[in-house]
Amino acid sequence: MSRSQKVILMGVLGPIFLLWHAAAIAHHSHANIDRNKIQQHTGIVSEYSWTNPHVFLKVMAPNPAGDIVEYSIELLHPPGMLARGWDKGTFSEGDRITWEGPADRNPQRYYSGLTWAERGDGVRFTTEKREELILPSTDFTGLWVRDLRGARPHYFPPADWPYTAVGQALVDNFNENQNPMLECMEQGPPKATLLPYPIKISRPDNNTLMFEYELRHSARIIHLNGSGEPGEASPWGYSKGRFEGDTLVIETRNFAENRWGSHTGVDSSNQKHLVEKFRLGNDGLALEVEMTLTDPVYLSEPVTFDYYLSKMPDRDLIEVPCSTRNARLFLEGGYTGTQ
Repeated sequence: MSRSQKVILMGVLGPIFLLWHAAAIAHHSHANIDRNKIQQHTGIVSEYSWTNPHVFLKVMAPNPAGDIVEYSIELLHPPGMLARGWDKGTFSEGDRITWEGPADRNPQRYYSGLTWAERGDGVRFTTEKREELILPSTDFTGLWVRDLRGARPHYFPPADWPYTAVGQALVDNFNENQNPMLECMEQGPPKATLLPYPIKISRPDNNTLMFEYELRHSARIIHLNGSGEPGEASPWGYSKGRFEGDTLVIETRNFAENRWGSHTGVDSSNQKHLVEKFRLGNDGLALEVEMTLTDPVYLSEPVTFDYYLSKMPDRDLIEVPCSTRNARLFLEGGYTGTQ
């Protein structure tokens, strides 16, 4: 089988707790959820919200004492749910559903994960990911998503970075509730690349590469062959790209100040300088990225770290609005945001 013909069929993942799985790809952790405390409930949908950064269900259902309360059920972001067979019409207000999932550690908080949910008409929706056809890339283009390669999700500031006094103060006072996503604010690279949402790389013409980040409004333009001129400073900066053999090298300057623009809990300044080296791996099914970050306001010296992306089935990006209300709903679970 030739490289151009090679395809991969992703296996079907076994049933898992969605909140547990979401901990690997969400914008916050889930310390309030007890993964061993599995409960089943039946109730009436009071709200189904298909928005970024999370899909949410609200259900009026009896608690263990028999009182009718409103449960909040946090799901993945819309692309993650779409890959599991859900869409914006899966549930509607007034639907009778039964669901199973891990409960909140505090029995007085009605916040739940979800393994499966079944409508009153008998149709069941689960967290099993569907089989998908993945075609390899030969030129960096395609749809890519974060591959942790066994590493932990990026919930906290890196402990081993060489911070300045200003940077160390940020880290020492880190609180996840300062996340700019709670205000639907966008972060530029490298933080934008570290997020769990898919990235579409395309090449509109010979002088341009475009990085589009799913569930984000802005696109990042990479100027090739000396094209383009820097404009106004922005969180995305001004990026120039070149090919060194089979490596795509991108150098970005002209950044504006950006909260958490470098990493979770690490802001970035207008002195930030980023060099990224992209290489194709696994016969076009993986991207290996080396990033070197310089920012003298927050880092006492440059840091270099590796990052990986896996090829996804080619499709259009999903566009949904960001909801600050949904972004903050996890706070109902009593999460404090501290380590």
